Amino acid sequence: MPLPFIPEPPPSTQSHEYWMQEAINEARKAEAIGEVPIGAVIVFGDQVVGRGHNLRESTKDGTAHAEMIAIREASETLDAWRLLHCRLYVTLEPCPMCSGAIVQCRIPQVIYGAPDPKAGCAGTLMNLLQEPRFNHRTEVIRDVLQEECSSLLTQFFRKLRKKP
Repeated sequence: MPLPFIPEPPPSTQSHEYWMQEAINEARKAEAIGEVPIGAVIVFGDQVVGRGHNLRESTKDGTAHAEMIAIREASETLDAWRLLHCRLYVTLEPCPMCSGAIVQCRIPQVIYGAPDPKAGCAGTLMNLLQEPRFNHRTEVIRDVLQEECSSLLTQFFRKLRKKP
């Protein structure tokens, strides 16, 4: 079966900070429903083709991470499982599961906000996104709006600990 032809889009006219703000908006949606505030968007040129925010508690599904939801939506939007020419923006460094999905979907670039010292697999604990033994490697850009992304998580867990 031939690969679907998805032409390369024109370069984005927006900055990484602009798109990370879109991911932060998704994270705020998660926070509003009591979920850990993590958000993601997948961008093709200057168009968001996938959005997601953490829904693990709401759906009782351990795979309902922001990145996984955004990947599913982007695949549906582009009618392809290979997300070539896309960029994934996520507020927290991807975990092993999400990093594996990113590699499997051939996403060429991941931009994240806050590092994850407990599960980060884009360079903190390990770097699955650039593992040379895999057939695909992803460019990683770190710490975009890091302070704001970290603060969302810190404030969320601070409030959670104060609850009776």
